[in-house]
Amino acid sequence: MVEEKKEYIYEKKSGWQIFSEEQLPKIFEFCEDYKSFLSNVKTERESILKIQEESKGKNCRFFLNKQSSAALVVPGEKPLSEGVRLVVSHVDSPRLDLKQVPLFEDSDSNLALFETHYYGGIKNFHWLTIPLAFHGVVVRQNGDKIMFKLGEEENDPVFSVPDILPHLSYEVQDSKKLEDAIKGETLDVMVGSKPIIKKEDDDSKDKIKSAILKKLYEDYGLVEEDFISADLEVVPAYKPRDMGFDRSLIGAYGQDDRACVFTSMRALFEVENPAYTAIALFVDKEEIGSEGNTSAQVIAFLRSIFKELDPTVDVDEVMLNSKAISADVDAAVTPNYTEVFELKNAASLGRGVAMAKFTGHGGKYNANDAPAEYVAEIRRILNENKIPWQTGEIGKVDYGGGGTVGKYFSRLGMSVIDLGPPVLNMHSPFEVTSKVDIYAAYLAYKMFFMSS
Repeated sequence: MVEEKKEYIYEKKSGWQIFSEEQLPKIFEFCEDYKSFLSNVKTERESILKIQEESKGKNCRFFLNKQSSAALVVPGEKPLSEGVRLVVSHVDSPRLDLKQVPLFEDSDSNLALFETHYYGGIKNFHWLTIPLAFHGVVVRQNGDKIMFKLGEEENDPVFSVPDILPHLSYEVQDSKKLEDAIKGETLDVMVGSKPIIKKEDDDSKDKIKSAILKKLYEDYGLVEEDFISADLEVVPAYKPRDMGFDRSLIGAYGQDDRACVFTSMRALFEVENPAYTAIALFVDKEEIGSEGNTSAQVIAFLRSIFKELDPTVDVDEVMLNSKAISADVDAAVTPNYTEVFELKNAASLGRGVAMAKFTGHGGKYNANDAPAEYVAEIRRILNENKIPWQTGEIGKVDYGGGGTVGKYFSRLGMSVIDLGPPVLNMHSPFEVTSKVDIYAAYLAYKMFFMSS
């Protein structure tokens, strides 16, 4: 005898079972566009340029803050003073940045290398021996900009951080704690080995470095001092790929947080005549604490948008009446480390968008903790539109934690909650998401924008 289902029990369901058969092709088609987006944007600047490009001809306005933060806006029917519906995601991802004077020659190994400084929370060992590409911009003294991308095309060279062979690693790596075995200062990227060809009686040093500088000057017009005024990032060189026999998963770099960047952008493009003004905001520097003039803490950017939409509006009144989603990914249960998750409340792949009532660490320090009334409102939007969702949090109490941009907007008086797809291998060069979760996030943001 089959026991009657108890509707009063909260149950995490498979997102694939909630969607109808007719919706499944749409999910896969949507995620093909998502993979294409990830292929073309591996830095914050590239993300903003792509968003601007995609917004042309759409029913929205584009606002730019410096080079790596932006907003898309669809005006609503209600007065701006009654608040907005805001979805905030971040365009930066963990990576390696070049130092200001990066190039050096190591005579012992007969190699030229670039010095790097890691950006955001990474595990250093993830970045050893994988193919890497350079992305970014170099600004000459006269202000001319050189956009730089090398390592992505089929015939491009790639780059790599070297590692010690296992035959010799016992003393320098194997017997140490993981965090001590590979130091940040050792994440140097190999860039060449062929010395400059000169006369036999030339005894000058650093001939490989000289050859690299000569190549950079011939190909790009760069001199060594130009690196001092550059934003050059080292990112994985591989493309997004389907994963699994059923192709239900996506493996790619930068899904934290470009999964939410793409889904909120696409959601806003489809918003028509919303009750409240709908804003998709894209910010930078989240991975290093939201510091800097393009980060979530630069509220002046949001204020300037409000004033341009309505010069007479009381900005503080808009803030107090607004409702927001901090669109950031959540930690997915990792199969070989389930002991660090409190499984009743943790998110897992394939069960829909993850709703985190609070973030932070320990006793909810540095957290936005959404009030029950707002959680119920978001829950209603998701359930009424048959969007798969689940609860989420980053690990067991006192096992770790993390934060998002949500707290910065809650300080302005907005109602804020974290809502985004779960990610496996978070902050690694190859993060994993479920296609059904990506699609659920897109639907969730769209319905939130349209809510009244």
